[in-house]
Amino acid sequence: MGQAHTHDHGHQHGTGGHAGHSHGVSADADRRWLSLALVLIGVFICVETAIAFMAGSLALLSDAVHMLTDAFSIVLALVAMRLAARPAKGTYTFGLKRVEILSAQANGLTLLLAAAWLGYEAVTRLLHPPEVTGWMVLATALSGVAVNLAATWCLSRANRASLNVEGAYQHILNDLYAFIGTAVAGVVVMTTGFARADTIATLFVVVLMVKAGCGLLRDSGRILLEAAPAGLDPDAIGGRLAASPAVAEVHDLHVWTITSGEPALSAHVVVEPGGDCHAVRRDLDELLVHEYGLTHTTLQIDHEDHDPRPLGEPVPAASGPTRHCAHGHGPTHRGMPHPH
Repeated sequence: MGQAHTHDHGHQHGTGGHAGHSHGVSADADRRWLSLALVLIGVFICVETAIAFMAGSLALLSDAVHMLTDAFSIVLALVAMRLAARPAKGTYTFGLKRVEILSAQANGLTLLLAAAWLGYEAVTRLLHPPEVTGWMVLATALSGVAVNLAATWCLSRANRASLNVEGAYQHILNDLYAFIGTAVAGVVVMTTGFARADTIATLFVVVLMVKAGCGLLRDSGRILLEAAPAGLDPDAIGGRLAASPAVAEVHDLHVWTITSGEPALSAHVVVEPGGDCHAVRRDLDELLVHEYGLTHTTLQIDHEDHDPRPLGEPVPAASGPTRHCAHGHGPTHRGMPHPH
């Protein structure tokens, strides 16, 4: 068995190994843009909620609730940015980078709970429609369109590679569509007196909230469950690594996301007898960077031995030391024999 070599390629791309992933110069700018959007949304929520009760409009109230979840997501994003910026230390070897993923989960769950409540209220009002003041609904909805356009522009200026920022951006964009629907409902109520149009607009908002909430839970759940990032196929990567010169086998291959925009890879690579393990490691590092954009990588390199048992199978104590891992984690990728 050859000497093992472990290398974290990400540590050659900037201080602390994460300079290639972050956008430290613009972090303060991101917080300013998010804070400005939060102020715009917060002021409008207060005004809209008051008018919703005055006009008897569930559509306006549902828009206000939706915007409240948007404000909540922006607050969580701001807190997560602060925490994620702290350096890794102690038992938190990746720092607190996944706080933003936890906040995305909380935001998605809040959206679904709010959608369930509003959906229940909407069905109730479909059966017993209340009086709705159409002109107040229309005026407030048009104001909401303007506020959402401003907030959407603010968030578009921030780093949308962050799951939190992108989630907040998509929420506010959905709010824009919701306010347009509410404005249409206001026109219908004013011109026809059809009060149920307000409730139908509410159901439209509920659908948008469910869609956004499920999307956030899905994306954040994939990160928390260590799934491979979208667009990266671990089997394809393993096959490509195993096909490299002097590589006999690749196993224990893991591809995951540390936090938004920070994919990582680790693998155990077995080199053919007589192969240059240092050269193989360098070549694989370059391959992962240029073909897959993976800069945060850890490769353990070993020479192949001649034990007939498959790698990963426990070796009895009498036969010598246990191999790299008693139980394999994932498929094994075998390379084609290379001429020496």
